[in-house]
Amino acid sequence: MSDRRLYERAAPAPGVLKPIWHVGAGSSLFIGPLNHNAPHAHSVPVLLGGLYGPFRLRIAGTAWHRCRAAVVPAGVSYEFDIGGSPLAVLYLEPTLAGTGALAPLVRNAVEASGALVAQAGELRLLRELYEDRGSMAWVGAGIDDLLTFSNRRARRRLDQRIAGVLRAMQPHHESPVSAASAASSVGLSSSRFQHLFAEQVGVPFRRYRTWHRLRSAIGEAVTGSNLTAAAHAAGFSDQAHFAHSFRRTFGAPASPSLLMLRSLTD
Repeated sequence: MSDRRLYERAAPAPGVLKPIWHVGAGSSLFIGPLNHNAPHAHSVPVLLGGLYGPFRLRIAGTAWHRCRAAVVPAGVSYEFDIGGSPLAVLYLEPTLAGTGALAPLVRNAVEASGALVAQAGELRLLRELYEDRGSMAWVGAGIDDLLTFSNRRARRRLDQRIAGVLRAMQPHHESPVSAASAASSVGLSSSRFQHLFAEQVGVPFRRYRTWHRLRSAIGEAVTGSNLTAAAHAAGFSDQAHFAHSFRRTFGAPASPSLLMLRSLTD
């Protein structure tokens, strides 16, 4: 039998494993069952991988593709439907690398409206993270290994002024940095800074700032905070503000993925 899918492990029964959310310094990862996520676009490039089978993907409102893995650049709108099966979504921060660093993780990809769509990808590690109940203890190291593998094959240099602003933002999420103050800190006019930021990162500064705060709120939830406390800690005015921003960014509500997180003790 030549069909390689016959040699893959079967997906765990629904409800056996909880979703994973991991927020690291240069990347974030979600793995868990999903259904249909409405059109949305991220402020960073993402790798999508169907752990046990293909999923349907539509880029920028064009025709649907049936694929196993895909790389979507920052700012590109997409929607998917995986019918309740587990999907891995790896988000790569611009301080670490660009979209090109994810391209080696998909095999024989074809270009589709700015994205890369493939029938296979480097999914074994992501599947192991999902299946290992103790994976929260080594998820960071696992992602670092995966990105080291891909980064050896594709590198880019981020403008050092933008890289400096991104690094300076990391410890500050409860009081968002303004575009004017960020521009001043690197000796640029506000208009030049915003143009350069969008060119380098792929989305406007304000949009990336919202993504940064969402990452911070997810990180708070991962460590045990309830959604209200996590939203306030990340600088959102209330949980409703956080919920609206989450749905707009991810194309789905926050509760299903954040209320059933896997802990270190599962």
